[in-house]
Amino acid sequence: MKLAVIGAGYTGLSAAYDFVRAGHEVVIYESNDRPGGLAIGFKEPEWDWSVEAYYHHWFASDQHMLGLIEELGFSDKVRFPRPFTVMLYKGKFYPFDSIIQALLFPGLGWGINKIRFGLVGLYLRLTNNWQAMEKTTVDSWMRKWAGNKVYETMWEPMLKGKFGAHYKEVNMAWMWARIHARTSKLGTYQGGFQAFADDISGELKNLGVDIRLSTAVKAISEDLFVETENDREKYDRILVSTSPGLLSKLVPALPKSYHVELRNLKSMGAVVLTLSLNNQFSNDGYYWYNLPKEQGFPFLAVVDHTNYLSPDYFGGDHIIYCGDYRDPDHEYFSLSKDELLEIFLPALKKINPDFDPSWVKKSWLHRTKYAQPVPELNHSEKIPSIETPLSGLYFASMSQVYPWDRGTNFAVEIGRRAAAQIMRG
Repeated sequence: MKLAVIGAGYTGLSAAYDFVRAGHEVVIYESNDRPGGLAIGFKEPEWDWSVEAYYHHWFASDQHMLGLIEELGFSDKVRFPRPFTVMLYKGKFYPFDSIIQALLFPGLGWGINKIRFGLVGLYLRLTNNWQAMEKTTVDSWMRKWAGNKVYETMWEPMLKGKFGAHYKEVNMAWMWARIHARTSKLGTYQGGFQAFADDISGELKNLGVDIRLSTAVKAISEDLFVETENDREKYDRILVSTSPGLLSKLVPALPKSYHVELRNLKSMGAVVLTLSLNNQFSNDGYYWYNLPKEQGFPFLAVVDHTNYLSPDYFGGDHIIYCGDYRDPDHEYFSLSKDELLEIFLPALKKINPDFDPSWVKKSWLHRTKYAQPVPELNHSEKIPSIETPLSGLYFASMSQVYPWDRGTNFAVEIGRRAAAQIMRG
């Protein structure tokens, strides 16, 4: 078959890999000038490694991603440094990314709260019955089983930070997935995630895949023509690996009811301000700072990238991210980078009182209005199937990896699952 893949993120790249190895003719369309999707990276001339536009890492349990890397023969390029994630309590940060550290966290006190916290965590690690959990919210389930103190101290600030006004709508299966499968070990790729996207793209080209970068698709017709600014080409099957909103825009021939389903899928956008600093931001070795917005922080997390990877990879620069999730209509999506710097930089002094804006060498702003799906009650009933109502058109996105959370591991999983379904049908 002659197959088109719309989007050169990890979903599209992994699907194309399976297509071409099965003997099909494959064309990938990508509007950006680089492959990688939301895991793209950027580099300064003096850097040896790229920095991700939106901070990324792998978990040791990410079998789909690590399995693909092994198939490609790139496993020797995977790195698993030991980072530390911390939470704020009474003005001080405490490590919180292992069972031992969680039990030592002072915010829960001693006694029944820590016992309930430990038992809930153990249950969520062991059970596979997520279907029952999507019938209730995180807020209700955690208050019942972990207790108000544990929930309000540990989980509610994170939910509010990630989902904003929607936090009480998030179903418990989403929380189950985060606790069930994630590890404290966090992995990356030699050279950065962009290096992996470039490596797999190089392999695809060697196998005969036509990757058309800087080529935005304008429309997909009912008879499976892909239209770009300068071309119109017919395919036997098309896999769209973009957001639900973009799929709806590209394919007006889809039934109205399906357009409504796509538009009803809620998601949060991401805003990430990346800074290169002359000085080390923090000398405590912490990587990921979880920040409670109710204490005045204008973002959800600070990620000290060079407390995870050596600044030597970045020409001696110290790299930090200030990241946040917001509703797509939030002002953060319209403010300029300088306006966001005015809002964000003062908050860094609340983490390190010695921080001074003069430390900032350079800054970059990346934002996307499609970053974090909002899984509501009985969300499995609302997920679009991979095969759309339009014959020959297929859709695979992070809105469909549920109950798992978005990320490159499940982008690979759904890309390969979609490829298998397309080749069967």
